[in-house]
Amino acid sequence: MSNRKAARQESGASRFVSLRGIWRWLSASLLAISFALPVQAELLIRITEGVDAAIPLAVVPFSKSGDFPAGDDVGDIVRDDLTMSGEFKPLAASRMLSLPSRSEDVYYRDWKMLGQRYLLVGELTLEAGKVNARYELFDVNTEKRLLGETSSAPLKGMRGLAHHISDKVYEAITGIPGAFSTRLAFVTLETGGGKRIYKLQVSDVDGQRASVRLESNEPILSPAWSPDGKSLAYVSFETGRPAVYIHELSNGKRTMIASFSGLNSAPDWSPDGRSLLLTLSKDGNAEIYKMDIASRSLKRLTNHWSIDTEGNWDAKGRGFLFTSDRSGGPQVYLKTSETAEPKRLTFGSRYNARPRFGPEGKYFYYVHQRDGSFHIARMNIETGNETILTKTNLDESPSVSPNGRLLIYATKQNDKSVLTVISSDGGANYTLPAAIGDVREPAWSPMLN
Repeated sequence: MSNRKAARQESGASRFVSLRGIWRWLSASLLAISFALPVQAELLIRITEGVDAAIPLAVVPFSKSGDFPAGDDVGDIVRDDLTMSGEFKPLAASRMLSLPSRSEDVYYRDWKMLGQRYLLVGELTLEAGKVNARYELFDVNTEKRLLGETSSAPLKGMRGLAHHISDKVYEAITGIPGAFSTRLAFVTLETGGGKRIYKLQVSDVDGQRASVRLESNEPILSPAWSPDGKSLAYVSFETGRPAVYIHELSNGKRTMIASFSGLNSAPDWSPDGRSLLLTLSKDGNAEIYKMDIASRSLKRLTNHWSIDTEGNWDAKGRGFLFTSDRSGGPQVYLKTSETAEPKRLTFGSRYNARPRFGPEGKYFYYVHQRDGSFHIARMNIETGNETILTKTNLDESPSVSPNGRLLIYATKQNDKSVLTVISSDGGANYTLPAAIGDVREPAWSPMLN
C-alpha cells in the first residue's frame, strides 16, 4: 500500500469516526484481517508506585512435594498479585525467620516481630499431572486462622490456580471478591519495515498468558467484553466501511452485527448480554442506538443534532452514560432510562469523554482535559464531586475492574503507548508495556467462572 493511499484511508477513517479534533478518538480502517491461533505475546509488568498504608502480609514460599518443572511458582504469583492490588506490602522471603507450610509450624511471635499483619502458608503436591494446593491464611495479631482450603488444577493451569488463591486471600481480608482471575483485552501495535501490525489480544490481569485473537495491518478499535466473558465486540473496517463484530473467544467465530452506511462504532454490552449500545450515523447524524442481538432490531435512544457517542450501560441496564458535544464541546451526560431526558454531569473543562460506570454505580470514570493534558478522572454521580486520578498527560480508554478496586487505562510513557493499572482512588499503580511495540485500547473482563 502506498503512503498516499494509506493517508487517504486514514483520513477517511477519521471522518467516519468524526471525533478526531474535538474528540480524541483513535480512528482507523481495518483491512486484510487474518485469524490467528493463540500465540504468546506477553506484556511486561513494572510496579511503579505503592501505597504508604499498604497492609503488611507475608506470603511464605509454598513447599512442594513431587517433580515440579521449572517455571511458574504459585507462591510467587500470589505475592505479585497482592502487590499489584496496591493494598498489600508482602514481606521479602529473605527477611523471613522461618518457612512454615502448615499451621502447626507457625510461631506468631516471629511474624509479630517482623511487623506482619497477615500470614499465608501452603504446600503443593503433584499427582498424575494434577497440582493440589493446600493453603492457610492467618491473622497474626489475633492468632486466628481466617482461611484454610485445598484447590486443584492441571499442571498447565498453575497460573490460574495461583490467581484463584489470590482471589480467596483478597476476599478473606477485605470482604470484597478478588479480580485476579479475570482477563484483559487490548490492542498492540508493532511497526517495522514500513508496516504496521495490530493485534487484538487477551491476557491475565498481570499481562501473562497473552494470546493473539485477531491480527491486521490496520488498527482494531473498541474491544468490549460480553457479560459472560465468552465474547468480545469490536469495530472493523474490513468491508471498506466501519462495522461492528462479535467474536466468540472459544472458537474464533465472528459475526458482523452492524454495517450500516456511515459510522458503526462504540459497542457496549447490556448487563443481560442480549443487546448492545452502538453509535450509528445511518440516519445522518451520530446517535446512540440499542440493538437486540438476536433479532438485530434497533431502538434509537438519543435524538440531537450533536454527536452522541460512547454509550455505557449502568449495572442494571436501565440507564446509560454517553458523550455528547451538544453543549459546544464533548461532555458526559446521563439518561436514567431509555426515555429520560439527558442530564449533563461534567462541567469545568472543555473536554470530558469516554465515561465508564464503576460496578457499584456510585462513581463513573472518564477522560478529562486540564491545563492541556488529558487525565483519567472519577466523579461521584450523586454529589458531582470530581477527583483527578492520574498524573500522566495523555491518558485515554479507562476500564474498571469488576470488583471496582482497580482501573486500567492507556497512556504514553517514553514515547510509547502502555497500559497502566491504578487503584480506583488513584493510589498505587503498575504499568503493562508491550514486550514489542505499543499497547492500547484496554478492556477489563467481568468476573469469570
